[in-house]
Amino acid sequence: MKKALTIAGIAAGILVLAAAAGLTYLSVAFPKVSPAPALTVEATPERLERGRYLAVHVAGCVDCHSTRDWERFGGPVVAGTEGKGGDRFDEATAGMPGTLYAQNITPAYLSRYSDGELYRLITTGVTRDGRALFPMMPYPAYSKMDPEDVKSVIAYLRTLTPIEGEYPAAELNFPLNFIVKTIPSDPSPMTRPDPKDTLAYGEYLFTIAACGDCHTPMEKGKPLPGKHLAGGFEFRSPQTGDIVRSANITQDHETGIGLWTEEVFVKRFTAYRDSSWKNAFVKKGEFNSAMPWLLYAGMTDGDLKSIYRYLRTVPPVTNRVEKFTAAN
Repeated sequence: MKKALTIAGIAAGILVLAAAAGLTYLSVAFPKVSPAPALTVEATPERLERGRYLAVHVAGCVDCHSTRDWERFGGPVVAGTEGKGGDRFDEATAGMPGTLYAQNITPAYLSRYSDGELYRLITTGVTRDGRALFPMMPYPAYSKMDPEDVKSVIAYLRTLTPIEGEYPAAELNFPLNFIVKTIPSDPSPMTRPDPKDTLAYGEYLFTIAACGDCHTPMEKGKPLPGKHLAGGFEFRSPQTGDIVRSANITQDHETGIGLWTEEVFVKRFTAYRDSSWKNAFVKKGEFNSAMPWLLYAGMTDGDLKSIYRYLRTVPPVTNRVEKFTAAN
């Protein structure tokens, strides 16, 4: 009996040592990405215009890194907070696997980054000091962005009004705090298609906007097989605890958008830039949308039509989504 216990103790010790060695390896060897490129971004008028369009209306950089007024529909950005960060997302209030903060992306913070370091951060999710970001920032999608578009975003972010503010790094639950180190990889950029090729250009915009991240249900961070773009991804409001779920945007006729015409699709967005539309207050327990309609309303009609054309190629998936559940 004593011998058996000794053997069991030795085996347990070996397992502990092996686990410790594995975690040490993950800490030392990852993230595995190339060094930041030697890069200087020239802020041309064309880049600043394109960068603003992408950061504000497509990739959502400004939307996610500003203070949002969730007492109004769609959580519009509070004027004067563009890029300052600071929003906290944790397990209790937002269902996050730990505690995360939206970081400051104004020059007050980003001035410590070179253009090359910022390029690597956007496209790989690795900070200048080698930390891997949790892909709540959708850098896997940004890794597909045409390099010229990335440079345009960098040029625009440098023009934001500096706002002081520095927030803690993410504290993720075990074992995700180690697993997250393995997620970053070198970018695999697409070449931005000619907008006249509406199908290819629509796919490009859809990809770099990370639409698939929000409209595909996931379990433990992995997309559910057979549910691509079928909706049901949950967003829990940190302010109210209410849960809203993303829509099915496949071509299913009953539970998706298969019966939507191009006109219906485009108007679903442009309605929020109509001068006659007034944003309403939303009380706790009432439906509010996690979909950033006010952000995407600024996209051009042509770009929205291109995205619609791409979505027409998405196979239908039947998945009826309960859009909203109020907190108890």
